[in-house]
Amino acid sequence: MHLLYSLILLAVIFTLAYRNASPKVWLPVLCGLLVIYSIYDLLAWPVLLFIDLIFISVGIVFCVKSIRLQLISQPLFLLIRRNLPSMSKTEKEALDAGDVWWEKDLFCGKPNWSTLLNMGKPTLTEREQSFLDNQVNTLCSLLDDWKINHELHDLPDHVWDYIKKEGFLGLVIPQEYGGLGLSTLAHSAIVTKIASRSLSAAIDVMVPNSLGPGELILHYGTQEQKNYYLPRLARGEEIPCFALTEPSAGSDAASLHAEGLVCKGLHQGQEVLGLKLNWDKRYITLAPIATVLGIAVKVYDPSHLLGEKENLGITLCLIPTQHPGVQIGQRHFPLGMAFMNGPTLGQDVFIPFDWIIGGFEKLGQGWQMLMECLSIGRAISLPAVSAATAHVCFRTTGAYARIRQQFKLPIGSFEGVALKLAALGARAYLLEATRLMTVSAVDKHIKPTVASAITKYQLTEISRQIMNDAMDIHAGRGIQLGPRNYLGHGYQAIPIAVTVEGANILTRNLIIFGQGAFRCHPYLREEMELTSGESTPDTLNAFDKVLFAHMGYTLSNAARAFTLSFASLLCYRKKPIQRYFCKLSHLSAALAFTSDLTMLILGGKLKRKEALSARLGDVLSELYLSSATLRYYHEHHASPEDLPYVQWVLQDSLFRAQTAFYEFFENFPIKWLSFLLKHWIFPLGRRLKPPKDELALKIADHMMQPSALRDRITHLCYMNPDNNDPIYRVEHAFLQTIAAENAAKKLNLALKNARLSKTAPYPELIEEALSLAILSQEEANLLIAAHASCLDAIEVDSFEPTYFKEP
Repeated sequence: MHLLYSLILLAVIFTLAYRNASPKVWLPVLCGLLVIYSIYDLLAWPVLLFIDLIFISVGIVFCVKSIRLQLISQPLFLLIRRNLPSMSKTEKEALDAGDVWWEKDLFCGKPNWSTLLNMGKPTLTEREQSFLDNQVNTLCSLLDDWKINHELHDLPDHVWDYIKKEGFLGLVIPQEYGGLGLSTLAHSAIVTKIASRSLSAAIDVMVPNSLGPGELILHYGTQEQKNYYLPRLARGEEIPCFALTEPSAGSDAASLHAEGLVCKGLHQGQEVLGLKLNWDKRYITLAPIATVLGIAVKVYDPSHLLGEKENLGITLCLIPTQHPGVQIGQRHFPLGMAFMNGPTLGQDVFIPFDWIIGGFEKLGQGWQMLMECLSIGRAISLPAVSAATAHVCFRTTGAYARIRQQFKLPIGSFEGVALKLAALGARAYLLEATRLMTVSAVDKHIKPTVASAITKYQLTEISRQIMNDAMDIHAGRGIQLGPRNYLGHGYQAIPIAVTVEGANILTRNLIIFGQGAFRCHPYLREEMELTSGESTPDTLNAFDKVLFAHMGYTLSNAARAFTLSFASLLCYRKKPIQRYFCKLSHLSAALAFTSDLTMLILGGKLKRKEALSARLGDVLSELYLSSATLRYYHEHHASPEDLPYVQWVLQDSLFRAQTAFYEFFENFPIKWLSFLLKHWIFPLGRRLKPPKDELALKIADHMMQPSALRDRITHLCYMNPDNNDPIYRVEHAFLQTIAAENAAKKLNLALKNARLSKTAPYPELIEEALSLAILSQEEANLLIAAHASCLDAIEVDSFEPTYFKEP
């Protein structure tokens, strides 16, 4: 009985911690419980005395403020200040940029799933859908990706003219300035559909609508800059580019060598105060043909013309490329793609302060401006390109696995192929769900810094996995480049998306958890700001208040992480999808508790423990991806045909999150603490398993049949029956094969029963089946048409030897 009452006491303590009860609740509840235990002698007196002493001691320390400040708050204040990592101005601006959104709920350990499911389904307006169905389809019909990349090395003039005329360079510029003023959802869909036809064309359209002069002027420009540039950009009269990367400065913006010196110079015949710029930039998309150049430089005032401060910070400037001293025109050749990309140099280029984006008031604020806009660009541009990969690969690979036969069976019926096909399909489902969820945040005027970093990193990596699986299944059909190949250029270009707008290695190892912890944690930011100053009475009192709220938060997540590991067992009685909410809640609490403990123990050292923080970032990423999948499933009315895809994604994602935790524990530097933490969070061991083969085979079979889900997941995959479109070739063969399926079964049965000659050529075989009344004329026609279209679909290109010789 003593053991039972001890467990009851422990359960009460756990419940109070789980609920993050205030001290006003803790004290009377525990005090009353101990009084009852004492009166009725429910515990052995030595145990009760020990508990009473602890309770009284802790109560005095925590409830008497002067003692609490001296024994707890002040020592922790000094400890945190001593362990705080150094932070440069650019790092702080990067951390401060943008907003937090659903990822904060996930990081803090208590996601409100009702909030997620009631965010609202993003939809296009009638005007946006019309543009997608008409102008975008027309543009796609004008694109010959083989000629663009291998013969012209640029878009043809008539394509550029159409892009400018129809406003493709002003998708996001408001209508009041002559742009189309489309939503983020429409912007993403347009880029995705163009990329499904030609990646080079998509990038040429994407960049002016992403991070660059147009977006920067729209958000930060002076009214004069908006009135002049935005209409010209929308009409395509100006071609913009933005230059940040240098030979010695990529991700490390603090190492920029491009500089602007405050000085006096001549502008339009008058001496004015301005900047003398020098730069050497590379990898700049659209630079070879740009008419207006946005550029990031470090500004210095060595002559103190503006004041005592010499280093004025990173500043964004806007310069016509015909301005004296500006050099453009040279081209890079990024993995054989034809989109315009090249270096730009500037030598002693004088500009007035009016050419700073936002004017003189924005001098030195460029890095924060860039980071805020980058969070938007990461949510749209590269995820859209990745979505194009998913749409194309899902539609074509499922079709190809059905029409391509080996050993007289569709290759998709072989389990090795089927498992890859299922992984491809489920990841495409996940990718589309995540794309839609993240762009919906931007359409709500949120700048989701952490969510966009997760989306950019994860979707570009997932698209690489999807493309690799598609290439494996297509085999020789996929590696022969030519007009018939619909995978090759996408396969070549995958590293481009992985590299740009923050290389994925950097994003995973430094940004997702680092920025996530700083922005999403409810108390960390305020604690860091307080401990960065002196220990004054006011500061210490403010720190004391935040600290004890933080302690309650940590205790709550510790209790939730432990108890939810058992609660997830009870979820097996619930519906399949409800189980995943339980498991995700457990991992969310585990992430919150582990992050808190890690930051407390390692402090500033965690900044250099990139591999550790990256694994915690992986957990946050998997929680976000799972959330997006569940939201998408809910928005499509929990369709039964979606369920296997959702189950595969959730099982895979949960397993990956568990793996990331275990890798974290194995590499945590304090082994005894790692052991305790691992068994606290996973007391029942590794219970999360990857998807089973049975589930994968069900998905693969579904992908090889026409379905509403197949059309929905690939609705932005462009196909044109009137243009020798390579994707339509395989789609047409797929539909013909499905139409002839019953006739094919009759033919195969006759072959099996030796009623027909197994060695006869296919046309003769059909004639023989007709003569024996095995097939009707209609069935014979279906089989002949399907056979011909399949041969056409699996055909690859070949060229005359002179094609590859210099003219």
